[in-house]
Amino acid sequence: MARIYPFRALRYDTSRVRMEDVVTQPYDKITPDMQQRYYERSPYNLIRIILGKHEPGDTEAQDFLPAGEHAHNVYTRAAEYFKAWRAERILAEELEPALYGYSQTYTVPYTSEVRERRGFIALGHLYDYADKVVYRHEQTFPKHKSDRLALFKATRAYCEQIYMLYSDPGFSAEKLIFGLKSKDGAVDKDGKDTRPADLAITDEYGVVHRVWKLTDPNLINLIVTAMADKKLIIADGHHRYETSVAYAKERSAQLKLPLGEPVDPDEKVSASHVPSPPFPEAAMMMTFVNMDAPGITILPTHRIVFGLENFSSPDFITKASEYYDVTELAEDTPGQELIAQLEKAPGDSFIAATGNGNYLLTPKPEAIAPLMEGLPTRQRQLGVAQLHTVVLDHLLGLDPDTITRLGKVRYIRDAQESVAMVASGDADVAFLIKPITLDQLRDVSLSGEVMPQKSTDFYPKLLSGLAIYALD
Repeated sequence: MARIYPFRALRYDTSRVRMEDVVTQPYDKITPDMQQRYYERSPYNLIRIILGKHEPGDTEAQDFLPAGEHAHNVYTRAAEYFKAWRAERILAEELEPALYGYSQTYTVPYTSEVRERRGFIALGHLYDYADKVVYRHEQTFPKHKSDRLALFKATRAYCEQIYMLYSDPGFSAEKLIFGLKSKDGAVDKDGKDTRPADLAITDEYGVVHRVWKLTDPNLINLIVTAMADKKLIIADGHHRYETSVAYAKERSAQLKLPLGEPVDPDEKVSASHVPSPPFPEAAMMMTFVNMDAPGITILPTHRIVFGLENFSSPDFITKASEYYDVTELAEDTPGQELIAQLEKAPGDSFIAATGNGNYLLTPKPEAIAPLMEGLPTRQRQLGVAQLHTVVLDHLLGLDPDTITRLGKVRYIRDAQESVAMVASGDADVAFLIKPITLDQLRDVSLSGEVMPQKSTDFYPKLLSGLAIYALD
């Protein structure tokens, strides 16, 4: 069962800081230019904690130093900032345990369509994948996990939420959070709660983020109960989740407290009793979003390949024609026009942008079938899995281990940027792909399988700094 908990969050004091100046995009979406802008925006910007700047003379993380040596690095500075901001009450703890309704209103990139994605922020219990409560959909990289673990051990806090999906066609949580009448009757004709948000922020991409604090014990109890039978799929945050599970197991052994202790089925939330994890490290901060509700957008993540020895575009297209029907497209076509053409193409077609032109490649099912035999049945239906298996691995010699070791593949959302890298000579070839569908993600994840890395790009990202779960 999925256990969730209300918590007394640390939150920025809006009388002391302007929220737009202190929140950030998730750490793994922050470029060096973005990092610098965040640094300049405010001395209290969260960037100093979640992705600080390296300085000359920095040491390794504490775990990797000889006994008696003390670390001095981005992690120790993060801990110092965090401690100081709490002491100054720039970050202040809420008086009551709460859940937080969270909505994001945004324009779908490259379109004029406006959507709203709704969910809520809470603590989620940490489960091993073998428990079949939480499911992943992508591979992870050890380097990213060690970095997040070092930061977590230094700060003892979750400053960012991970993004969890669940299925509820009845919209139980949404009705409780957004569709109940308030005492002043603030409900519109569609039954949606029209109370003003406790917090509203517009980020650098024009996304409007709204947060509602929910402290009523009866309401919290209903939401906790509604979530109890749900299976959870990690949309964003695989590295942070796996890092947290590993550390929770470590702390469970140290404290001699069971991580998976079953909750009392009759336990109720009340003004005098709020459920909590068996120990602080047994849960982490999550945003829960119903995948049956409207508002979810998955964008494609294109593959840019560089550093190939003796790469020849004509030779590549000739080899690819054995497995794909190849259609040459007009030269100098802008990236978004290429995407528009790709959307009209059949099935798992993709576009190869090369220095000698752009080509639409449509799979020949019988030709690629022998190469796909090693993949589970569900993954054979994924265009991104076909691209990795047939093109990157078989035609270019870039299997997953080689990609991880040599880093010759970059993952970019923007089609125009991808094509421009090839045109400038900074890349050998760019592969523009279609996005994974939500149904495909659900089927692969719940079957226990994983997709190639960077198979999904959920938009928009969850803002970091809206709430913080401090373990101490």
